[in-house]
Amino acid sequence: MITNWEVIETNHMIEKENLDVRTITIGISLLDCIDSDLDKLNEKIYNKITTVAKDLVKTGQEIEKDYCIPIVNKRISVTPIALVGSAACKSPEDFVTIAETLDRAAHTVGVNFIGGYSALVSKGMTPAEENLIRSIPQALATTELVCSSVNVGSTKTGINMDAVRLIGEMIKETAELTKENDSLGCAKFVVFCNAPDDNPFMAGAFHGVTEADAVINVGVSGPGVVKTALEKVRGESFEVLCETIKKTAFKVTRVGQLVAKEASKKLGIPFGIIDLSLAPTPAVGDSVADILCEIGLEYAGAPGTTAALALLNDQVKKGGIMASSYVGGLSGAFIPVSEDQGMIDAVVAGALTLEKLEAMTCVCSVGLDMIAIPGDTKATTISGIIADEMAIGMINQKTTAVRVIPVIGKGVGEVVEFGGLLGYAPIMPVNSFSCDDFINRKGRIPAPVHSFKN
Repeated sequence: MITNWEVIETNHMIEKENLDVRTITIGISLLDCIDSDLDKLNEKIYNKITTVAKDLVKTGQEIEKDYCIPIVNKRISVTPIALVGSAACKSPEDFVTIAETLDRAAHTVGVNFIGGYSALVSKGMTPAEENLIRSIPQALATTELVCSSVNVGSTKTGINMDAVRLIGEMIKETAELTKENDSLGCAKFVVFCNAPDDNPFMAGAFHGVTEADAVINVGVSGPGVVKTALEKVRGESFEVLCETIKKTAFKVTRVGQLVAKEASKKLGIPFGIIDLSLAPTPAVGDSVADILCEIGLEYAGAPGTTAALALLNDQVKKGGIMASSYVGGLSGAFIPVSEDQGMIDAVVAGALTLEKLEAMTCVCSVGLDMIAIPGDTKATTISGIIADEMAIGMINQKTTAVRVIPVIGKGVGEVVEFGGLLGYAPIMPVNSFSCDDFINRKGRIPAPVHSFKN
């Protein structure tokens, strides 16, 4: 039972502390749409999505009205398109037609984004998977709502360095094709190690092949709620600090659980998971970096930042799993630069560098996220950044990711505006020493010894 006090407290968190449900995401399997005829495949995909998700936006709006809980995004994720299109698509251009179908379906049902223009290539690439990866620049340049991801590594299989090299080139090409919008296409693409099957957040959401035909996954947020709670325990011990974060995460997750159950009931689609991730926005007071400052740092990036982030991430998970039996996705603390005003301030102050962000990803929810870099950064350098982050995920048995944006025509110190939840970002310097010979080797980095656990 939810008590009157909890209702009052939740209302206060919504009104004063930027609490929201960041997304309701319907995961939809497209395995039953597979066809060797490309036209028939596209028709089946469009019909399936527009049938299953036809009431998603309306249902989200009804829940917002009934409970006065903001639901920022309504989204769709689908089965990785490299699998769905393998029988029909013989070229990158064939896959682009599917991206355009996904975009059309997303516009028809009124969602914010659709994810799953994806490939899973942690050990090797089929011809279809390589074609999809090569199609990504064109697909993201010609669509508005489609998000793309590629999983290039895992703890069990190692890192597919051929894919890492290719993706560095594709990110550069995407940046060039979307340079009129400050290379915005790159903001809709992420590369993973150990990608989860049930992530509701973009750009990395896809509907895994182990999932049901359709599921409801909900992502909650609330960095502002956590920061406000910590303001009341300034100077207290680590024990008090941790207990406060846990209790706050429990309350935030309860809101997400309520929304997920209601959406599941109204849509007649099974509830999947709650993702506990603290997802910041550019709004003042809705920042993960500000939480780190409240814990005791002058800026995110100061000595002690990695320890503070590890504490925060762990306590969020401990509190959240008491509020829901089905926690999944990424579940932790996101540290995107452009989407977090506190992170932006830390970069401008010189406290936060790309290297420090990489260290922080060892203990946080995802990885190097929404980072603007100079447009003349080499493809091999981007691949090297990806390889480093994938290695962290592989060795530490966790999900890591990279979403970097080489902004064509801009350099270090300039600012790029993405707008909306994507915010804005100062362009960060990148180590310019070459890794060409390393990236241009063929094959894959083998799995670590601790992967052999069967």
